[in-house]
Amino acid sequence: MKIGIIGIAASGKTTLFNALTGGAAHTGGYGASQLHVGVAQVADPRVDKLSEIFKPKKTTYATVEFADVPGLGEGREAAPEKDSIPPALQGADALLLVLRAFDDPGVPHPRESVDPARDLSDMRVDLILRDLSVVERRLERLKKLVMKKKDPDEMSEFELLDKVQKSLEEEAPIIVQDLPEEELARLRGFGFLSAKPLLAVLNVGEDRIADPAEGFGVSAGEGEVPPVVVGAQLEEELAQLADDEREAFLADYGLERPARDRVIRASFELLGLQSFLTVGEDEVRAWPIRRGATALKAAGTIHSDLERGFIRAEVIGYEEFLRAGSMAAAREEGVLRVEGKDYEVRDGEIMHVRFNV
Repeated sequence: MKIGIIGIAASGKTTLFNALTGGAAHTGGYGASQLHVGVAQVADPRVDKLSEIFKPKKTTYATVEFADVPGLGEGREAAPEKDSIPPALQGADALLLVLRAFDDPGVPHPRESVDPARDLSDMRVDLILRDLSVVERRLERLKKLVMKKKDPDEMSEFELLDKVQKSLEEEAPIIVQDLPEEELARLRGFGFLSAKPLLAVLNVGEDRIADPAEGFGVSAGEGEVPPVVVGAQLEEELAQLADDEREAFLADYGLERPARDRVIRASFELLGLQSFLTVGEDEVRAWPIRRGATALKAAGTIHSDLERGFIRAEVIGYEEFLRAGSMAAAREEGVLRVEGKDYEVRDGEIMHVRFNV
């Protein structure tokens, strides 16, 4: 699962990318055009606690892949380029929009003033314009094809895109258009940007890291998740420190955990993901799955053999396990449940799959 990081120039996109992934991509290149890709671990106190208990050889956290994509246009003030949707974003499952909310005379804002609410509004429009450009070009081609041979599939696509076009022209992103799942599935191949879930991240100065997003006039729109406030420069420095140095650094700022953890967690949830856990002396691991996934699908996430030969799953909630103290005690108390392949797995449940192939 991949999230595309977007934002206008000088917003701190690459700085945030480094903070999230522990990378060292070059920053400071105003209008940089290089794509960066990296992976971030999803901090999970449950995994930490279970590792303390089982003392495994290996501890593995769920991860999210981020792609730092070169800055997009300026919304109402700039028409999309010919290739309206950057290839790196077509395959992204969601978007993280970095909004500049800090002053720095040494790095002027492209619009000559810092206004994250304005930038958010303009970027929403930019995404819509790019999708609209793709729709218009496709409709123009389909119109010629339909007139030639009246193909039912092409006529159906034409009608769908014509409907989408009308809504886009009214500045309604695809994600909020009332489209049935079948039609949404037909649109996925286009990689439309306004069809992707969006998380806005306010990049602030160190003096405002505790301020709420509302204080910047920014709130989630329809189809979006609540914005997150982060000091990307501070978080980038934190990501490069050793654990003991990081704790001292956080203490100096009166923080318990890096804000990047909140961004990564929000990104994870933006993708519609949750984690189930497996435990043992060899490994304690968090496995990402879609919300609503079944035990059979969870088994396949671990290994295809487990899905193919699935018999049953032994399941216990994280808090239930802590109260029991061990798997043996959980069995004796009857809180370790046996579930079938259609069981809907809940976030944080510990699972052991029985299978035979």
